[in-house]
Amino acid sequence: MKPTARERLLAAANELFYAEGVQSVGVDRVIERAGVAKATLYNIFGGKEGLVRAYLQAQHASTADRITTAVAQFDDPIGRLLAIFDSQGILFAQPEFHGCAFVSATAETRRGSLVEQAADDYRAWVRSLFTALAYQVGAQEPEVLAAQLHLLYDGAALCARMDYDASAAFTARDAAALLLNCAAGESRHAEIGAAVTKRVDI
Repeated sequence: MKPTARERLLAAANELFYAEGVQSVGVDRVIERAGVAKATLYNIFGGKEGLVRAYLQAQHASTADRITTAVAQFDDPIGRLLAIFDSQGILFAQPEFHGCAFVSATAETRRGSLVEQAADDYRAWVRSLFTALAYQVGAQEPEVLAAQLHLLYDGAALCARMDYDASAAFTARDAAALLLNCAAGESRHAEIGAAVTKRVDI
C-alpha cells in the first residue's frame, strides 16, 4: 500500500532530523523529501514543533521495541538488565548512528515545549524499566540503582557519539555489573559474574 502523507512526513523527518539535527532542518526540506504540500504538514502536525514531537515519539517506540526485544531473550533479571547495554552496543556500531535523538532535539528547545515533553516521556520509560529490573534483581535501594544505571546509559550514548566508540556501551555494561554486585548482595555475585561473560560482540 502507498504510504500515507503522515507516514511520508515522518519518514522524511526521521531521516533528516536524525542525520542533520532538528534545528538545522526546516519544514521546507521535510515536505520536499516527503512529496507533500506545506498545508498538509500543518494540517496533520500543526507545525514543526508537532512534527518534531511525532518524530521523537516514533524514536521512542522503535527504541522501546529494540530494548524490550533484547531484554526478552533472558529469563533472569540480571541478564535482562545487562541486555539493555548490549542493545546499545549493537546500535552504536551502526554506520547511521548519530547519537541520542532526544539529546539532539532538546539541546535548544524551550522549557515546557512539546519536544521536551516527548523527551521526558522517553526518559521516564527508560527509568521505569531500570527501576523494575532493579526490583527484580533484589537491589536494596532499587530507585538509587536505577538512577545510577540510567546515568551509565546516558553516558554511554554520549561517549559513543563524541568519541566514535561503540565499545562505550560495554564499558557502561561492566560498570553496571559492578553496581549490581554492590546493590544485590553477595548471594547474587556468582549470577552476576556469569551474566557478565555473556555479552554480545559487535
